Amino acid sequence: MLYEWQQLEQGLAGRSDISWQISKTNAEGLPVGYLIDYHIHSICGVTDVERLNEPDVENKPLYADHFRMQLDLPAKYPCVDGAPVLNFLTSTPTGEPLPHPWHPNIRYFGAFAGRVCINMADTYTELLWGVRRVASYLRYDTYHATLEPPYPEDLQVAAWVRCQGEKYGI
Repeated sequence: MLYEWQQLEQGLAGRSDISWQISKTNAEGLPVGYLIDYHIHSICGVTDVERLNEPDVENKPLYADHFRMQLDLPAKYPCVDGAPVLNFLTSTPTGEPLPHPWHPNIRYFGAFAGRVCINMADTYTELLWGVRRVASYLRYDTYHATLEPPYPEDLQVAAWVRCQGEKYGI
């Protein structure tokens, strides 16, 4: 965990698009939770979500410039069955909504809204890699929207990306 902390500190130093802070430590004082702020212009929804993916309904993207993700390390981290948990916050502690990403690899709808799927299970070991990969999601440099393994995290958003988003140059 000390290694991960040092990697984040070095790998994100001086960046204006990603900032971070420790949100939780363990009994030894090592970080086990981080808040990651992405200052990236990205999609946070569509104009008519109630009519999402209906034929002949144009749903243009809506944008935000700031997204906040909670990154938690479970007790078994870095074991295969102790993968980091990445979730975008969808509301403030007082319940006010926050913009969260509209991306096929990030859950937008339902009880698990904000959950991030890295789509490369068991293949990375550094938190820095995961934080950078999420930034590539927000820029739409990386996404998986096809209905084949590894499947998208949010099938409704994936359908929008395939049918309309790519039409807008995403």
